[in-house]
Amino acid sequence: MKIIIVGCGRVGQTLAEKLNSDGNDVTVIDLDASKVHEITAKCDVMGLVGNGATHTILREAGINNTDLFIAVTNSDELNLLCCVIAKKESAANTIARLKNPEYSEVAPYLTEELGLAMVINPEYAAAEEIARVLRFPTAIQIEPFAKGKVELIKFRLAKDSQLANMSVKDLASKYKADVLVCTIERGEQSFIANGDFVFQEKDVVSIVATHKEASAFFKKINHKGRSIKNALIAGGGAIAHYLCSILERSGIALKVIDKDRKVCEDLSAQWDKVNVICGNASNNDLILEEGLDTAEAFVSLLPLDEENILLSLFAKEVSNGKIITKIKRTDYDNVISRLDLDTIICPKNITADTILRFVRATNNAKGSNIETMYNIIQDEVEALEFVVKDNSPIAGIPLYQLKFKNDVLIASIFRNGEVIVPRGNDVIQPGDAVIIVTKQLGLHDLSDILR
Repeated sequence: MKIIIVGCGRVGQTLAEKLNSDGNDVTVIDLDASKVHEITAKCDVMGLVGNGATHTILREAGINNTDLFIAVTNSDELNLLCCVIAKKESAANTIARLKNPEYSEVAPYLTEELGLAMVINPEYAAAEEIARVLRFPTAIQIEPFAKGKVELIKFRLAKDSQLANMSVKDLASKYKADVLVCTIERGEQSFIANGDFVFQEKDVVSIVATHKEASAFFKKINHKGRSIKNALIAGGGAIAHYLCSILERSGIALKVIDKDRKVCEDLSAQWDKVNVICGNASNNDLILEEGLDTAEAFVSLLPLDEENILLSLFAKEVSNGKIITKIKRTDYDNVISRLDLDTIICPKNITADTILRFVRATNNAKGSNIETMYNIIQDEVEALEFVVKDNSPIAGIPLYQLKFKNDVLIASIFRNGEVIVPRGNDVIQPGDAVIIVTKQLGLHDLSDILR
């Protein structure tokens, strides 16, 4: 697929890298020559320096034969203008990033009137992910599949976990839980689970299950978690705004700290149930004074990653609550993964995954459609949901007769409202939603899991 990306910021760079590694023909455009050079030096992509909202630059980039046009500059208005011009110049699908809450509220109207294929809001997507974790604090990460009927839940084993030194197959027989263990992260290593794998303390484990079955499983293994009644949020930017909106009726008491008086006034005016404090949230004394040590959750959403990391580590020392940390940069993933952080939220990765899912679904023309896709372990393990078509070569054959590639796991089958934990004799049928967990990155069709 030929793709043009306007905007070489963090989101644009991540998209260029991921789309290029998926085998797409990518061209990037930005006014900043240094940003264009940085991407072209790192990836096998074309780069143009100029204004992506001009006919000249777009024609030079090859807009006439482009399949997908993505505008992810820091300006919502420029992104919309770029998409309008690209739509006039070509038959390309267009995607615009919109951060302003006012535009997000009218996203369906803009999508229809401007002919956009998608409007993506990284901050809103990040807020949704934070809200999911706050509702189920046992988890580090929660990803919904099958329209929310099935969840992939990632959690860390405690030092005294009942699962330590137990194998995956022993877990299934002992707890009779209708969950499927998918992946295990141990230090810098990651594994697709098999029956003989033995858990160790501090392993990060991913399971697939319904919300009800997952809750029952966590009770059985005494993995303690309780509903959160209050949360302290450091930073009152766009993510905090959306989080207040999402959690307004959840019963969670929210307190937001921000040093910008205008931001505080706007939050107070819009959310009268939210307690807004005007002050420096990176000041340890202030956040202690505002109840960090007793908060059941702490969410660090400050502009600088360094501040968020240090604040979260401090919160970990003084609080037993759920800790959520926003990270913009992923250059130091290996270093950050070694820190004693809880849940990490990266808006640009959420955005990139959403657009990648769209690209793969558009590319696909075989026997299934990609409905949902998440990076369980960034750049190592993906979870994908396929909806099976009538002509799928994998349908109608018992699973035990299929020859799967290495490091591929069928995690769940969703059929007629019922969740099936797959066994060897199960047969995939047309219309099923099938969840695959795999180290084989870049799959476009369900049949790609076969040798």
